[in-house]
Amino acid sequence: MLFIYGLLVLMVFLWSFSFVLVDIAVGFIPPTSLALTRFLLASLAFLIVDLYLFIRRKQKNKETSNTAEKSPYTKLEWIYLIIASFSGTSFFFVIQYAAIELIGPSLPALFVCLLAPVLITLLALVFFNERLTKLKIVGYLIATIGGFLLVTGGDLRTLTPETPNFLGYLFALITPLLWAIYTISTKKISKEKSNLTTLKYIAYFGTVELFFFVLLNNELLIFTQNLANIVVLMSGIYLGIGCYIIGYFIWQKSQNELKSSKGASFLYIEPFLTLIFAFILNRSETILIWNIVGGIIVLIAVLVINYK
Repeated sequence: MLFIYGLLVLMVFLWSFSFVLVDIAVGFIPPTSLALTRFLLASLAFLIVDLYLFIRRKQKNKETSNTAEKSPYTKLEWIYLIIASFSGTSFFFVIQYAAIELIGPSLPALFVCLLAPVLITLLALVFFNERLTKLKIVGYLIATIGGFLLVTGGDLRTLTPETPNFLGYLFALITPLLWAIYTISTKKISKEKSNLTTLKYIAYFGTVELFFFVLLNNELLIFTQNLANIVVLMSGIYLGIGCYIIGYFIWQKSQNELKSSKGASFLYIEPFLTLIFAFILNRSETILIWNIVGGIIVLIAVLVINYK
């Protein structure tokens, strides 16, 4: 049990620092190209592992049971994989990285880590017929108040198009909705499927989708020129291998071995660690004290909503 808790701590540190690292990396390469770099490297890692396993099976002249799927993906599950790749990789990270570039790392981290659990619970009511208790209603009311402070910092003018950071706030607001859609989509895939195999296919789809985003943005030349940039390359390795493959694997493992609420509780400290990393590395921020107060209120609301 202590081992899985230790892995969760590692995962939270990996994901917390990623927001700050992206804030640094987008100074060298556009957000869409950085996202493509991340998932291209993750996909290459999966391909190398698959090639190694394929050669090993050929040498042994038999199938390796550990890597074989119990059942093939159904047509509906392939649709869920595509939805998950769009909402959890390609469009998600294009939007998130753009938000980090515009308003710094801490607010996007607060938005996605604290608002997404509320949205996931709401979507679960629709897709999994979960019961809406009086306590959940109270939690949603608290979340509404906290969400207002978290998003606006107590000033509604923040969300008007005339404000300088409007686009950054808008992008940051979209990310928790996308993550909620991703979470529901992956939950719709049979538990018989290997978590790593599911992550692999999502990475493959996401890489192709991001490539088209790069083409549409006329960034292909910038992307190829920056592949040799040491900052971009090291950021891509950290984000693709560390945050996606290792981080997501730990997350899936924790969901299998612990109650979902226990695993999710580790995510609540992520935005506050991001804020600490941002201050240590002297990153520019637009965060206000009322944003933090709102985040704490949303955190309380999430705990109320998920209280058993």
